[in-house]
Amino acid sequence: MMTTFVELDVRPILAAGGEPLGKIMETIGALAPGQGFRLLAPFRPVPLFQALGSMGFAHEDREIGDGDWEVLFRHADQGELTDEMASAFVEAAWPSPLMHLDNRDLEPPEPMVRILAAIEAMQTGEVLSALLCREPVFLMPELEKRGHDWRGGFDHDGTTYQLLVRIGARREAAE
Repeated sequence: MMTTFVELDVRPILAAGGEPLGKIMETIGALAPGQGFRLLAPFRPVPLFQALGSMGFAHEDREIGDGDWEVLFRHADQGELTDEMASAFVEAAWPSPLMHLDNRDLEPPEPMVRILAAIEAMQTGEVLSALLCREPVFLMPELEKRGHDWRGGFDHDGTTYQLLVRIGARREAAE
C-alpha cells in the first residue's frame, strides 16, 4: 500500500512562540488508513521520534537546509521506510555502502565506538551502513561535527535502525 502524506509545517507555530504538540496530535488523530504525515520543523525533533514511536509510528528524517528538517511519519506496519530511504539516497547521489556493520547485539557506547573507528579508515565520499537496535542520538551530532552526512530510520517493524554515513560529505560540500 502506498502511503500518502498530510503536511504539517510547525515552523510558523514555533516562530510565533506557540507549542505545536496539540496540532501534531490532532493531525495524527485525523490520519486515514494508508496516510502518514510530513512534518516540517526548524530543528530535528528527536523527542518526538520516541513519543510517536511508542504510538506505532516509524520515521524518516532529513535536513532540508537552513537548519530546517523534514520528517516523514507513518505507521510502522506500512513497510515502506526502507524503499523511501533508498530512493532518497539515490537522489542525493550516494554510492552503495562499502562497509556494513551489524551493531544490534552491542550495548552502548560500543556501536558508536565501532562506527567512529570504521569511518576513520574510509575515504571521502564512501558510504558505511550500520544496523542498530536503537536510534543513535549521541552519534549523529558527532558525525556532523566530523563533517560526515548521514541518513537513517527504523525498518518497517520498528526494531532495527538502519544508518548510512557518507564520509566527509559535509567537508566536501564546503570546499
